[in-house]
Amino acid sequence: MKKLLKYKPNKIPKQNKTSIFVVVIFIILIVFFSLFLLFGILAGCSLRALRDFGDNVALIHIDDIIITGESQQFVPYGVTYSDDIINNIDYIIGNPNFKAIIFEINSPGGSAVASSEIADAIKKANAKGITTIAVIKEQGTSGAYWVASACDYIIVHPLSATGSIGVLASYLEFSGLLETYNITYEKLTGGEHKDIMSPYRPLTDKERKMLQDRIDMIHNIFIEEIVKNRNLSEDHVRKLATGIFYLGKEAKDFGLVDALGGREDAIKYIEEKHDIEASITEFKKEISFFSTFSQMQSKNSYWIGRGIGASLIENDLFRSLNIRA
Repeated sequence: MKKLLKYKPNKIPKQNKTSIFVVVIFIILIVFFSLFLLFGILAGCSLRALRDFGDNVALIHIDDIIITGESQQFVPYGVTYSDDIINNIDYIIGNPNFKAIIFEINSPGGSAVASSEIADAIKKANAKGITTIAVIKEQGTSGAYWVASACDYIIVHPLSATGSIGVLASYLEFSGLLETYNITYEKLTGGEHKDIMSPYRPLTDKERKMLQDRIDMIHNIFIEEIVKNRNLSEDHVRKLATGIFYLGKEAKDFGLVDALGGREDAIKYIEEKHDIEASITEFKKEISFFSTFSQMQSKNSYWIGRGIGASLIENDLFRSLNIRA
């Protein structure tokens, strides 16, 4: 009687199983990473209009910290890039349908250069006959107020933080700590003041005055812009330019803004001025998980803004200094 032979499948060697497992994991990681990058690119696409069907009013958001440049991915904090805003303004200027732009602002300010660039672009739109209105929500301080001041008309919430016309400079200095632990700092520089604001030594009186003079220059430029943009006397603005923020109601009494209200009031103002029924094109990039998370971080770190001089941090002279208006 013949015995039935049982089929025994060939066993895959343990080493081959491990290799196959590694390859599968590698492929999964590549697919996951590709999707991750794709979603990131889609979430950070350029700030073009979400819809544009012949609308006559543009809505542009200026949120969080204002810096120079254009949109980048995975920035660890919420930002508004000046190039994005300027490109949108240029696009609007080139479209004859648009009669007005509403800038909805919720920002503590940021780079002096970026704020100035956006303000200049707004003035360019004004010169082309486009009505520009700033609507300040929770905050429009420092560089963000600089931007708002360039608009034809400013509307604020009565409880918003507005103004903060001033400059703050600060940095950490640990020379006393080093001395406590008997640590010395050796200075090797090409140029007497190359290591100015080094955290390892105190400023000299001469250096302190040099820095203060430059900070005062920034402050004076800020004041001059507000005087010109808001058609106020220099004496009046200097009295207000202590760096303190004002509530919206106070800002109106001081002439820093024109009216109390919100977006609907801006729309009504435009409709009455141009005798039109407003239809709005919103310029806004899509909100991703990453941008939402970064905005939460930003708002925890920056409640009320004081920073129109943040761009100076990138300058070699100010790289160790935290300058905010």
